Amino acid sequence: MAQSNTNDMVIGRHPAMAALKSGQTINKVFVQAESNSDAIAEIVTRAKQKGIIVSQVPKTKLDQLSNNQNHQGVVLTVSPFEYATVDDLFARAAKRNEDPLFLILDGIEDPHNLGSILRTADAAGIHGIIIPKRRAVQLTSTVAKTSTGAIEYVPVARVTNLVQTVKQLKERGVWVFGTDMKGQDFRKWSAKGPTAMVIGNEGKGISPLLKKECDEMLTIPMVGHVQSLNASVAASLLMYQAFSSRGE
Repeated sequence: MAQSNTNDMVIGRHPAMAALKSGQTINKVFVQAESNSDAIAEIVTRAKQKGIIVSQVPKTKLDQLSNNQNHQGVVLTVSPFEYATVDDLFARAAKRNEDPLFLILDGIEDPHNLGSILRTADAAGIHGIIIPKRRAVQLTSTVAKTSTGAIEYVPVARVTNLVQTVKQLKERGVWVFGTDMKGQDFRKWSAKGPTAMVIGNEGKGISPLLKKECDEMLTIPMVGHVQSLNASVAASLLMYQAFSSRGE
């Protein structure tokens, strides 16, 4: 596993509890002083069981640590979020005795989109997500909070070149599906067998070079006036169609 370069925070009750239950290295737990919340008490108990320092601080300190996000009375300082390798994603699928099912994100920039995608990926049994190292959002505290803890359970691999990675996936027997205005109706699509789905940038879509590497294109039919969907919504629709088509 590779690590990101900067320390980060886990903000909010659900993400904090997920981090405490996972194997992530937690440096310190900050909770709001004189809090009567049962959820905060449970977090404090679990942290102390693991030998983690717990500090009771005023709300203003938590506001400062979280950059005024909705911290719900708890902030964890953690070691950098760990990134997986593509091999780790294959190994996760093999451990479950399932055909690989991956999501490739081509330049997603909004951390809320990535967090939401992680949350759905966890629910839909995705074995891992692949993102580029440059010109895209990375794993941050905002992503972690939006994912409501899913960041601890869905491995994310960072790669230097998505086009080369897709070529390597295809060499390993993975069928790669992109999204486009013209393509197969996603409702008739089956994700049985080793499969990867590509979701493009919020504004530009999938880059032309990456689109050329896709084996097939899928389209999401729309009949309304706004002929586009939020990237996380489009990703969610595809992930659940993949999940449904596998009959799990």
